[in-house]
Amino acid sequence: METNPLYYQLSSKVQLEEINEHQMAIRKVIKSRIIQKDAIKIVEMARQIQQVDSQLKVSLICSRNICSKSIDLLAKEGIGICYVE
Repeated sequence: METNPLYYQLSSKVQLEEINEHQMAIRKVIKSRIIQKDAIKIVEMARQIQQVDSQLKVSLICSRNICSKSIDLLAKEGIGICYVE
């Protein structure tokens, strides 16, 4: 599985990690809170990844600083969340 964001036509600043053979994660560990505007961008990135490889499931790796609306939006789009400290 390719973890280079340029392969998926994403910005080179995007951090991707392989979780397992069929699951990719977008890593977004920041000090500030992830708000709904950020979640919309994450959904767009996930769609871009799935356009290139439709077999991949996409998750988000982030801290617990994420608003409830963002959690709901990501869940609605089928994007799992993995929390790190």
